[in-house]
Amino acid sequence: MGQERVSKANRFSPFISFSREEWRQLRASTPLLLQEEDLARLHGINERVSLAEVEDIYLPLSRLLNLYVGATQSLYEATHKFLGHTGTKVPYIIGIAGSVAVGKSTTARIVQALLSRWPNHPKVDLVTTDGFLFPNAELERRGIMHRKGFPESYNTRRLIQFLADVKSGKPIVEAPVYSHLAYDIVPTEKIVVRQPDIVILEGLNVLQTSAASHAQRPMNIFVSDFFDFSIYVDAPENLIREWYITRFFTLRQTAFRNPESYFHRYASLTDVEAEATASRIWEEINAKNLRENILPTKPRAQLILHKGEGHQVQEVQLRKI
Repeated sequence: MGQERVSKANRFSPFISFSREEWRQLRASTPLLLQEEDLARLHGINERVSLAEVEDIYLPLSRLLNLYVGATQSLYEATHKFLGHTGTKVPYIIGIAGSVAVGKSTTARIVQALLSRWPNHPKVDLVTTDGFLFPNAELERRGIMHRKGFPESYNTRRLIQFLADVKSGKPIVEAPVYSHLAYDIVPTEKIVVRQPDIVILEGLNVLQTSAASHAQRPMNIFVSDFFDFSIYVDAPENLIREWYITRFFTLRQTAFRNPESYFHRYASLTDVEAEATASRIWEEINAKNLRENILPTKPRAQLILHKGEGHQVQEVQLRKI
């Protein structure tokens, strides 16, 4: 846009707000390098993002992030020129937060795919915080299995060490792997990060600033301290609840039918039982976590994607610099 809007709401807000149409225009001449078959591999369980959505929302976002990454790379080069030596490449880290079922994983995959097509940062890794959950045995030992996904269920110290190693330019950094089928950490598998240009970290509580666990002393270093840019995927709670229940029904017909699934017992539920079960889980766990821990971190993000019906982004808010 040629000029910043001067509405009263924008003037006294830390964010600049853009309608879908206004944001779409910021794509400029950014080419769309994703095809339908590429997009099909990036969809969530119940979220089908169209190419139009990619063009209107995610291409302008990738252009913005490319400019930010380029500026950071230039600053990095200037610093090392000043110091008179060549330093180790340090990845640009993007954090993506939001509720269960809001579509943040799909957003992360699309952003990864688009950013990897820019020539100045072709290597983009995606890591989810699921791998940093404590194993189920440890959650049971602590008596917090029912609070899985809440801040205290994560090994935050290990996550911070992972980010510190990545940000220090360590050649090889490993992250744990989580299985949604087993609903637990896979001890024999690791994600290996080898000095990529960009690391995207996606998770529920990545913008948290509270203590990592009630059993640990409060820390002065937070996960978000390592972010160069952060995104919060937002939607009204009633829509997120609807998406969660719809996803539960889909999983009941697919993944839950696998005898090895932790939730195999839900595969035989009737429709009435499935809706009651999904509603109870949503209200007792996911809605509680959203209201108490996730939603309060939204204002800390540098960019907020506000979704409406059909997972379509209706408004984008960008923090003023």
